[in-house]
Amino acid sequence: MSTKRQIVESSGIYFITITCYEWLPLFKLTNGYDIVYKWFDYLKQQGHFITGYVPIAIGMPNHLHVLIAFRQGDKSINSIAGNGRLYT
Repeated sequence: MSTKRQIVESSGIYFITITCYEWLPLFKLTNGYDIVYKWFDYLKQQGHFITGYVPIAIGMPNHLHVLIAFRQGDKSINSIAGNGRLYT
């Protein structure tokens, strides 16, 4: 069950889980692993850091766990994470 929380802080390290629609194994079915890594690259270009993640190729074809260190910026953490959900 997903929950949405508005994060008011603009920087910090957060544990984020992104799930596929109806928990379908979409990463595996679409071979979408590269899309996730491109999102990681995009975050790094924006000055954020991927501090840890569970590789989705190791039996997690329907969700992603990631630790992201967000830098201070003009976008909220919710919008950055939401962008990742759209990206993936």
